[in-house]
Amino acid sequence: MAEQQVFPTKGNLILSKKALQLAALGYELLDRKRNILIREIMGLVEKAEELRSTIEETYKDAYGALQLANISMGVITPFAECMPVENGVEISSKSVMGVELPEVSLNERPMEVNYGFARTNSQLDKAYLAFEKVKRTTVTLAEVENGIYRLSVAIKKTQRRANALQNIIIPRHQKTVKFISDSLEEKEREEFSRMKVIKAVKLEKQRKESKKLKNS
Repeated sequence: MAEQQVFPTKGNLILSKKALQLAALGYELLDRKRNILIREIMGLVEKAEELRSTIEETYKDAYGALQLANISMGVITPFAECMPVENGVEISSKSVMGVELPEVSLNERPMEVNYGFARTNSQLDKAYLAFEKVKRTTVTLAEVENGIYRLSVAIKKTQRRANALQNIIIPRHQKTVKFISDSLEEKEREEFSRMKVIKAVKLEKQRKESKKLKNS
């Protein structure tokens, strides 16, 4: 047992009580961190649910527009290849209780049509606008879902540490403090009893000496 490996002294009792206080404080801080992270993730989950329903409709509209463009113009791959590669995505981060959450943004830029109008029609324009909306919604959803993932990992880690403190470390320190306190109390009782015996012996000796003096 851990408490039997500690020599029962007042110094060790002070150290053990301090360790117990630190463990209790650590659990309190972890519990507070866990609650804050849970509130944060609940907000993101709600936002993600709204975005998923939105993005489903957005993708549906975009692919519907793409299908109409293909039907009316034939395969539009050559026109799609005219579209520039998107390089306006920027990623930064914010810290929530030590957890780095991504902030993804898409730089605003003027919409430019990179295909000619001679061999195209309005269906291609609609598809282009629809996929622009898809792109922006996807960027937002990526930020939210990545944040949810990071928060869930942090919550599990925090929960694991809190459980270790609550179920292992704190009880261990409590047992150590109790063991040392009980041992010191027992020593005090033994010392008190020993002092009583010594006092009684001294009194008896004094009584005998006094009696001897009277008889002499």
